[in-house]
Amino acid sequence: MEAYDSPAFRMACQQFDAVADHLQMPQAERPRLKYPKRSLIVSLPINCEDGTQKVYTGFRVQHHLTLGPTKGGLRFHPDVTLGEVAALAMWMSWKCALTGLPYGGAKGGIACDPHRMAPREVERLTRRYTQEMIPFIGPQVDVMAPDMGTNEQVMAWIMDSYSMHMGYSVPSIVTGKPLSLGGSVGRREATGRGVAHLVARAADTIGLDLKTATVAVQGFGNVGSVAALTLESYGATVVAVSDVSGGVFNARGLDLEKLAKHLAKERTLHGFTEAEAITNDQVLLTPCDVLVPAAMERQITGDNAGRIQCRILAEGANGPTTPEADAILSRREDVFVLPDILCNAGGVVVSYFEWVQDLQSFFWSETEVMEKLYRILDESYDRVLHSSRSRNISMRTAALCAGIQRVREAKAIRGLFP
Repeated sequence: MEAYDSPAFRMACQQFDAVADHLQMPQAERPRLKYPKRSLIVSLPINCEDGTQKVYTGFRVQHHLTLGPTKGGLRFHPDVTLGEVAALAMWMSWKCALTGLPYGGAKGGIACDPHRMAPREVERLTRRYTQEMIPFIGPQVDVMAPDMGTNEQVMAWIMDSYSMHMGYSVPSIVTGKPLSLGGSVGRREATGRGVAHLVARAADTIGLDLKTATVAVQGFGNVGSVAALTLESYGATVVAVSDVSGGVFNARGLDLEKLAKHLAKERTLHGFTEAEAITNDQVLLTPCDVLVPAAMERQITGDNAGRIQCRILAEGANGPTTPEADAILSRREDVFVLPDILCNAGGVVVSYFEWVQDLQSFFWSETEVMEKLYRILDESYDRVLHSSRSRNISMRTAALCAGIQRVREAKAIRGLFP
């Protein structure tokens, strides 16, 4: 569909078609699985603090509702497009199906730069977006969560706006919200902790001792920073990290506590004096045992895939590796790939836990949350690894096969209405 045409959506479709070929899926079945159920583009006018008005563009894509409500993040970023959001929604569908969650995938975005906006402007924009989405969202329809450029506060504004419309409090309309409003303990850290946990599983698989391992992380946001800190607690040494301003490198290991304080004060890694300044591209090529791309899509490409120097590639971001790069990595026996729909699934799994707790008004301890999370991740990892080895296919193909096949079977058994 031309409406979704973008590098990210073409990449998601290319991945799907390759797996569909592997599954020998008839061509007639593919469009219903591939293309989104529903896509929305909305205009969002707000009053700015300087007295002017500005109109932003917002998106929401719901990929499928076959297994339950759709689930997916909301990102605020100036380069958000409908095609990118559609790709992320598709990947979320396969991720939820792989981990056994009763969700279809969704994603939303507003083309804006929240860092250049006043807090009141971000609030007005969030509430206006929520108002435009009300006919298409709900605890049993579509449940949002934080993503790039959004946080617990944004989720609180969405919950409040939706609840004011309904006339009563509806905490289950979003996940990733503050604990005081029905959030779940462990949700903010879930994605990064899940990445680190699966890196530990992969290290056991390939015989890598994490206590002597080095780590490089592209994207020192919520996911990347928590993954780095957790891997450090496992005994690994983090030698390089980056954010939008660039990266820092120290062969002896970075002091993550000092780095976090610098980042909190300066809001950038730039200027951190206890490390050498490097670029984001250099972070990806840093010699290390574990490389965690946790930033944007399409960072590992046909140009650099042959030059990355790691033993485990743990995809904390969605879609960081292009199909061209995948073809190169599949020929490299020295790199073990943890694909995105498995590696970063911790966030949506604990979002599911939060949704369940809100619906029941019964909340769990952090120990219970993490035990349940690691059990689901372990089961998913074991299933994907077994499929990869027994069928002699890549970990990505094995993960996508599991997710796509579950949705395919559900659609087939439900039939086509009317």
